[in-house]
Order: sequence, then structure tokens, then C-alpha cells
Amino acid sequence: MAANTISLSCSPLRSLTSSSSHPPCTRIAPTLSFASHLRPTLALSSLPAAPRGSARRRSSRVSAALTSLSETEPVAVPADAGELLQRLPSASGVYAVYDGEGELQFVGISRNIAASVAGHRRSVPDLCCSVKVGVVDEPDRVALTQAWKSWMEEHMTATGKVPPGNESGNTTWIRQPPKKKPDLHLTPGRHMQLTIPLEELIDRLVKENKVVAFIKGSRSAPMCGFSQRVIGILESEGVDYESVDVLDEEYNYGLRETLKKYSNWPTFPQVFVDGELLGGCDILTSMYEEGELSGVFKK
Repeated sequence: MAANTISLSCSPLRSLTSSSSHPPCTRIAPTLSFASHLRPTLALSSLPAAPRGSARRRSSRVSAALTSLSETEPVAVPADAGELLQRLPSASGVYAVYDGEGELQFVGISRNIAASVAGHRRSVPDLCCSVKVGVVDEPDRVALTQAWKSWMEEHMTATGKVPPGNESGNTTWIRQPPKKKPDLHLTPGRHMQLTIPLEELIDRLVKENKVVAFIKGSRSAPMCGFSQRVIGILESEGVDYESVDVLDEEYNYGLRETLKKYSNWPTFPQVFVDGELLGGCDILTSMYEEGELSGVFKK
């Protein structure tokens, strides 16, 4: 997929209970490229046709390994966002949300269970009082959909009805997700010679954008647990941020070592706010749990 480019301006399921030859170099003015790595949206209101071949066999294994809905212990959903993130996993899987009377309201799929439940807690606190969680170990689309389907079918067999939040046309729980931004490319390609040093490109990027997260992998598919947690925190806070994949050796070649020198920070992810390094996963998590992060992003 061809990436759109813009020039940089020169202005300053486990139950919760329990990553030949080269073409000639061409001198080219550096550009900031965008590449989209979005995963397909999972439709919760309808089920896909049964997979075939190896996909069918794999989904059967996932279904067999997933703890049933009735055997999974519910976990209370705390009102405090920091405590919620500590109590629930940021992994991919299926989750079932219950109201204060213990009635199942919604069964969902998520790439970050904690962030999804946190969003429900904010939007419908009276309906989101406890949750059952099943983590899917190999979370491709087929496995996630099969896990969701098994919990839905179990509930419908027991009660004869669909959870209210999963009924067709319901907009309380199922909303059209906002279109995710693509990750940024700092260069047009590793074999293109830059006329501006990479460190200067980094400097421009962090100073011209409110929040920039340098992560391992893309925002849609983080390649390490720390990056996944940072993305979950930023999205839970509703932050408008830019993301850069430090593992992309084609379009961000040399970024990791250059960024370490620029920020004087040896590890990733790294999050910059208003041109200054805020910190990595530990610092963001601590600030989030203490309720200090929202104020930083609102300045």
C-alpha cells in the first residue's frame, strides 16, 4: 500500500481467576510518511461463516481451551481507572459485562480488554459493575470470534435471549470505532539519503505535535507488553497522539539508537508531550494510576 506523505514544516483464552544489491542512493528532502496497519473490525452483531481447513481446526482448539462463561469467576470493576488497569489484563480476548444485579449486559471482543472495560465503565457505569474475562493466547480474528461465539451461544442456550447490549441496533455498547491514525514514517526509505539529520527530524516531530509515542510495533499491533500498555493508557485517556514504530527498519532506519541519544533515555516506549520526554511505560502507568496524567495532556 502506498503511503501518503506530507513534508515536515520548518517551523519550531485464560480465565482471569487464576515482536542482494541495493539501489543507488538518491538525495531527497526528508518527508514524514503515513502508513496504515489497521486490523479488520470484528462485527459483534453478526457471526462470520465457519472457517475452513486449518483455521477450523485451530478455532476448535481455542474453543476447547477457553473456560466456559458459567465457570469463569466475575471480577468487580473498580471505579478508579488505575485500579481497573491493574486488575484486568491488557491482552486480547473476550469479556462479559454484568450490571449491579448480576445480569449479563454485553459480551465483547477486544485487543485490549482493560481499555475496553474502562471505556464501558466511563460511558455506562450503572451497567458495568463486574466482568468475566477470557484471554485468547493466539488472538487472530478467527480465534477471537470463536471465543465470543462460544460465550454468546452458552448464554443464549441458558436464557433463550441475546444480551441487551448485543441486540441488533443497540448503540449503548456497540459504537462505530473512531478511525485510527496511521503510524508515522520518518524517512521515505532506508536507501534514500537524507539531507537533514535524523535527530533533527525527531526534534521537529516531537515539537510540532502535542503527544508522540515511540513504540515497538504499530499502534494497532504493539510488539511488546510495555508498548501495548502505553497505547492502552493513551487511548483510555482519549489522547490524540502520533505513533512511530522504532522497529521499522525500512522507514525508520537508525531511529532506535538516534532516539536514545536525543532523549538520553535507553528504553522503549518513549512518550513526548509538548516537545519534552514524559517517560516510558513505568512513568506513564504510575501517573495514570495516581490520576495525574489527564492534567498533563490538557495543558
